[in-house]
Amino acid sequence: STPRHVFVDEALSSRAYEDTALPIGFNQTISQPYIVARMTQTLLADGPLERVLEIGTGSGYQTAILAQLVSKVYTVERIQMLSERARETLKLIGVRNVQFKYDDGNIGWADRGPFDGIIVTASPRVIPPSLIAQLAMGGRLIIPVGTSDAQQLTIVRMTKDGPQVDVLEDVKFVPLLGGKV
Repeated sequence: STPRHVFVDEALSSRAYEDTALPIGFNQTISQPYIVARMTQTLLADGPLERVLEIGTGSGYQTAILAQLVSKVYTVERIQMLSERARETLKLIGVRNVQFKYDDGNIGWADRGPFDGIIVTASPRVIPPSLIAQLAMGGRLIIPVGTSDAQQLTIVRMTKDGPQVDVLEDVKFVPLLGGKV
């Protein structure tokens, strides 16, 4: 199991195992354990995956969960301090099958694709076409989509007929922003 307390600020460590999102700085949060499990389960519903792209490294908690379950994780974070902190935390707990990129998550990581799965931990208003383009045939994209008031966890499956989009449930995520900081 992945120790959630190492991914939160020491002052919040007593709340690390509550089923709630917690602040990690820079107006970002570590997702509640339920939603991490839900997104991971949905991503892996058809069986194990080789290559997964994560957009929004954040604390690295979701990254660590994925790293236990897939062969290789590629993770992109637009906030340099969060990316560096997550890299250090994952190294500390012995995670070795993750590659990090400090960049705008909206553009994905095209030169490492295509990916069997993509998981996005922040909500754009619309699904970025660049992420759909980086899905392998049969791949799945799990992404919250919508405004700050109304978001829906969405799955995009890449089929021979093109992307198939289904809504799973209402969710609440921080917005997916562009650029790098």
